[in-house]
Amino acid sequence: MSYLSLQNLTKVFQARGGSGEVLAVDEANLTIEQGEFLTLLGPSGCGKTTTLRLIAGFEFPTQGEIILDGKDVAPLPPDKREMAMVFQSYAIFPHLSVYENIAYGLKIKKLSKQDINKRVAEVLELTELSGLENRAPNQLSGGQQQRVALARALVMEPKVLLLDEPLSNLDAKLREQMRIELRRIQHQLGITSVYVTHDQVEAMALSDRIVVMNLGRIEQVGPPWEIYRHPASEFVANFIGRANFVDAQVQAVADGKMTLTTLDGQVSVAQPTEARQPGDAVRLVVRPETIMLNAETGGFPAIVRRSTYLGSQVEYDLEVAGQLLIAVESDVLRAEVYSEGHALDIGFYEESLYCLPKI
Repeated sequence: MSYLSLQNLTKVFQARGGSGEVLAVDEANLTIEQGEFLTLLGPSGCGKTTTLRLIAGFEFPTQGEIILDGKDVAPLPPDKREMAMVFQSYAIFPHLSVYENIAYGLKIKKLSKQDINKRVAEVLELTELSGLENRAPNQLSGGQQQRVALARALVMEPKVLLLDEPLSNLDAKLREQMRIELRRIQHQLGITSVYVTHDQVEAMALSDRIVVMNLGRIEQVGPPWEIYRHPASEFVANFIGRANFVDAQVQAVADGKMTLTTLDGQVSVAQPTEARQPGDAVRLVVRPETIMLNAETGGFPAIVRRSTYLGSQVEYDLEVAGQLLIAVESDVLRAEVYSEGHALDIGFYEESLYCLPKI
């Protein structure tokens, strides 16, 4: 049985000016296991933050249930839900020390001074803040402030930890370091966590499973590799990583494989779950890294229209049968960067190609 589940969760807001309604979350159904790190991912306005706020109790659903450990908590206020939230802005009290910030919620619950000292010391060590107890927030770096916000949530020993884009205010390098730290702490505690981000790399690095949302609806749920390798729609394929979309037609189906005609040539791909028949039109999802440059056999003639050297990889725009494809080469041994106008043959790592129905 799931630990946390959303059942037909819907949230409708009144539009500004009172004219009409906005459907922010549209019948979301989701199950989250105990100890799982689940990320709500999508563009601005997709409903991910509203979903998190519904779970937290900062918004109440128009309809639906939020079941935590067998109990519907949807009617309860935030302080009765046994959850804790880390905000994007950290929301640290500027006039309190690190220790006082972390201990604040425990004092509200009227725990003994001995229990407070013990629990604060434990989370200080866990978040690597030991020795900074007496500092004021303005004496801390951005990463340290983020740790204080996390420690303040963890010290309450919640059943569910909720995180609303907590790393978005950090610079790129620190954000990467904090991703590793956050995952370490979550693993160590085994705490059920729901994380919101619009950053696909962050979602891939942190999550056991990713929930991709669009226009208030859940588009796909699955582990990062599945979302990337087997996207359920063009939206998911385009939002998680980058993708080329190529029209193709099924020519033959045999032994779990499909032969497709595309780009004035043929490729072979695995038969998707939804069976296809010869003559069906499909959309081929081609990730930039699945394109082989200078393919020796079964090549597709291509012309380089743009090349960009990025150190660890080279990115190309290739014209193939009148269509522009993005390709990425990460071969560190190849010193040559093909210039604009260079002609070459390309191929595909066929086991990495994926088919979607043509809508």
